[in-house]
Amino acid sequence: MQGSAAELACLISRTLLVGSSRAWTPSHEKTLHQLGCRHSLSPAVVARVIDPFLLNQHSLASGFFNWASQQPGFSHTPDTYQSLLKSLAISRQFNSIDKLLKQIRAQRVFLHPRVYHSVIASLVAGRRTHTAFSLFRDVASIAPEIGPEACNSLLAALASDGNVKSARNVFDEMLNRGVRLNTIGFGVFLWRVCGKMELTEILGLVDDVKKVDFSGVNGSVVALLVVHGLCTERRANDAMSALEELRIRQCKPDFMAYRVVAETLRQMGCVVDVNMVLKRKRKLGVAPRASDYRELILQFVTERHLCEAKDLGDVIVSGDFPIDDDVLNVLIGSVSSSNPACAISFLRFMLEKERSPTLLTVINLSENLCKHGKGGELVEVFQLLSMKEYFRDLESYNVMVSYLCKAGRVKEAYQVLQEMKKKGLGPDVSSYNYLLEACCREDLVRPAKRLWDEMFASGCCGNLESFNILINKFCEVDQVEDACHLFNQMIMKGLEPNESTYKSLLQGICREKNVELALEIFNKAVEQDEGLAKALLNTVVLCLCKEVILDQKKKIINVWHSPLVASNFFFISTIIFSCLCALICTDTTFENTGILRQAMIDAANGHASSMVLNGDSSNIMGDCYTWKELLESRCVDNGCIGLFRLLRLRRRITNCI
Repeated sequence: MQGSAAELACLISRTLLVGSSRAWTPSHEKTLHQLGCRHSLSPAVVARVIDPFLLNQHSLASGFFNWASQQPGFSHTPDTYQSLLKSLAISRQFNSIDKLLKQIRAQRVFLHPRVYHSVIASLVAGRRTHTAFSLFRDVASIAPEIGPEACNSLLAALASDGNVKSARNVFDEMLNRGVRLNTIGFGVFLWRVCGKMELTEILGLVDDVKKVDFSGVNGSVVALLVVHGLCTERRANDAMSALEELRIRQCKPDFMAYRVVAETLRQMGCVVDVNMVLKRKRKLGVAPRASDYRELILQFVTERHLCEAKDLGDVIVSGDFPIDDDVLNVLIGSVSSSNPACAISFLRFMLEKERSPTLLTVINLSENLCKHGKGGELVEVFQLLSMKEYFRDLESYNVMVSYLCKAGRVKEAYQVLQEMKKKGLGPDVSSYNYLLEACCREDLVRPAKRLWDEMFASGCCGNLESFNILINKFCEVDQVEDACHLFNQMIMKGLEPNESTYKSLLQGICREKNVELALEIFNKAVEQDEGLAKALLNTVVLCLCKEVILDQKKKIINVWHSPLVASNFFFISTIIFSCLCALICTDTTFENTGILRQAMIDAANGHASSMVLNGDSSNIMGDCYTWKELLESRCVDNGCIGLFRLLRLRRRITNCI
C-alpha cells in the first residue's frame, strides 16, 4: 500500500473507527491485515493514527500501538510513545500510564516536555500523586520546560495529601531550576508544613523564594495560609510572631489573618494577647481583597483541594468577610460531597445575608446529603429555604419533592404536595411519580394506591412511568390481578406499554403459573410491535421455564393447539418449542410422546427453532438466549443427563428438518 503518512493514517483510523466496538478486539487485527498496511507501517503513521484520531479511544489506541509493535521490522519511537501517553492521559487510564512509563524508562526514551506536562496534570487530577512525583523526579532536569503550572499543581497536591517530604523535594527542584512558584503551590505547601517545621524554617522558605522570583505569589494570601496552619497546630505564639515577620518580608497580613490569630488566642484564654493582636490589626492590617480569595477558592475546587477550599471558606464566613455569591454557590455544592455539615453552614451564611443559592447548588447539596444518608439534614435545608420563600415555582418544588423521596422522607414529601396544591403550583405528573416511586420503594403499597386515586381525582392523568411504577410493584408483591387491571386501563387510555411494562407483568404472571394469560399478554406485544416482541422473547421463555413448565406440562401442550399459536406462529411456537426442550431435559417420561415429537417438527419447519439449533444472533430470539441458557435455567437441575438429552434432541430435530 502506497501513499503519504497522513493519507495512510486517515485510512487506518477510519477503518478502526468504522466498527461498533470501541474496545480493541481480534477483529481489528484481522481488518488491519486485510487492509494490507503492514509493510507501509512507520512510526510517523502510528503516531498520526493515534494523535489525533484515537485520542479519545484509549482501548483502540493501546491495541493499535501493541499491534504495530508486533509487525516485522517495526520499533516504536518517542513520537509513538508520546501519542499513546497523550491518549491515556486524556482518558485517565492510570494503570496503563504506569506500565507505559516503566517501558519508557527501561528503553531510555526521551519525550517532549509538553507530554510530561499533560501526564503529570492527569495524574494529579486523578490523585495519583505518588506516580506523578516519581515521573517528576525522573524528568526534574527539564522542569522549566514542563512548566510552572504542572509543577505547582504537583507541589500543592503532594502537600495537601500530607506527603511533605516529597513536596519539599519538588519545591527544592523548582527553586534550583528557576521554576516560578504561584500562590496555590507555594501557599498550600507552606500551609501544610506548619505542623512539621519551626517558624524560622518556614520564614526561611519565604526568603528563598523571594531571592529567586516572588512575582507569582500573593503575599497577603500566603500570610493568611501560614498563620492559619500555625493556629491549626495550636501554635498561637508562633502565629503572633509570624504576623510581624511576614509583614517585614512584604507579605502583609490582612484583617483575616489577624482575626484567625485573635480567635485562636481567645479560645486559649489569652485575653492580653488577643487585645494586642487586635490593636496591631487596626494599625497594620490591610483590608482583604475579595477577588484574591475568589480566584484561590475557585482554583482549589477546580483542582479538587476541597479541604483547603472548605477551611478558607470557613475563615471568610466565620469572620463575616465579603465573598461573592458564585463563590458561595461553588463552596456549597462542592464541599457538601465531603463535609455536608460545613456546606450547610455556608448555606446558612448565604441566607442570613438575604441571598439565595442557585437551583443547581440546591440540587448538588441535596444529592450529596442523600449519598451520605443525611435525611434529617436534608429536611432541615429545605425548611431553611422555605422560610426564605425560596420555592416559588413548580420546578423548584419538584426538586424538593424528588430529593425528599430519594431520602425516603415520604411523609414530608406528601406534605410538600399539599402545600403545592394550596399555592396553585401543581403538582404535576412528575411530582406524583416521585412520591409513587418512593412509596413503592418503602413497601407502602396501600398509600401508593391512595395516592394514585388522589392523582386522578385532582385532574392529573398518569403517564407511562406512573403506570410502570405501580405495575412493577404489584407484580413484585404478587398482586397480579391489580397489575393486569392497570395494564388494561393504560391501553384504554391510549398509552402504549413499553418493554419494562411487559417484563414486569410477564414475570408476575409466570410466578402465578398462568400460561394462557402470559402468552395472551405476550400476544399483545406482538400486535403492538414485532421489534418489542423480539426483545421480550427471551424474558418469556426464561420465565416460563423457571416458574411454570414443571407443574404445567398439560397446559404447555394444550396451548400448542390454541388459536394463539396459529395467529402468531413464528413467536409463540418458539416459546413453546423452548419450553418443550426444557421438558426434555427434566422429564424422561415426557420425551417420547407423539405430541412433543410433532410439536418439535412443526416448530422446526416454521423456522422458529433456528436460534435454538444454531445460536444465530441475527434471528428473532436475539443473541442472549441459547441452548446453554436453557440448561442453566433453574428448571434444569440434572446436569450431564439433561445436556445429553438436549444434544440428542438437537440431532433428532435436525434430521426431521
